[in-house]
Amino acid sequence: MSEVLLNIENVTKTFGGFTALSKVSAAVKKGERFGLIGPNGSGKTTLINCISGMLQNNGGSIIFDGKDLKGLQPHQRTKRGIARTFQIPRPFHSMTVIQNLQIPLEFVSSSGTSQKNISEEAMSILEVMSMEDKAHHETSGLTQIELRKLELARAIAVKPKLLVSDEAMAGLTGNEVDEVLEILVKLNEDGMTIIMIEHIMRAVMQFSHRIICLDAGQKIADGLPEVIVKDPAVERAYLGV
Repeated sequence: MSEVLLNIENVTKTFGGFTALSKVSAAVKKGERFGLIGPNGSGKTTLINCISGMLQNNGGSIIFDGKDLKGLQPHQRTKRGIARTFQIPRPFHSMTVIQNLQIPLEFVSSSGTSQKNISEEAMSILEVMSMEDKAHHETSGLTQIELRKLELARAIAVKPKLLVSDEAMAGLTGNEVDEVLEILVKLNEDGMTIIMIEHIMRAVMQFSHRIICLDAGQKIADGLPEVIVKDPAVERAYLGV
């Protein structure tokens, strides 16, 4: 059995009197493609924010690569090997595409790394995204799919052990969804563990080895995609039946 990379144990997060997450537990194995689904307001983004350090959980623990993340800020968690994309791409609009990648690459590079090596590495990431021809373009001229790819590229530039893909396919056409899926599968085949949060059920079912479903801050299902899709609790959460 594969070693557990991320262990979420009874994680609780409250905002005043509102409980956004209530004792949520899950384990993500090294090399796994892990899906996280649930209706709007179910707690998906709150859980990801607790994992990435944008929020600190009130209860429970998050263990990554054998170490408790308690108290660590987002940049410290990035150094540990956690990267995430955001639902709304946030490139540096005053910079070119390749400059947008050089910043995270410099953040994780050793002090002796040359600018030439960083530029070469940035180009190799853009090649993975089929965006090398856009390297010196400003981000303001990018299409929706190109912005999504750049957001992914910036996340993988920090060389994460765990990539959290937060609705990387929102607003894309069917063919564009397949294009992003292909990139994520390739990254996983190269050794990256990936958590996918996605409303496009076709994509998350096709991608994931295993899926958990949240509803109203609680985990209501955990299993293989073909089992999850037939789970009565999941049907009720999505369809209200």
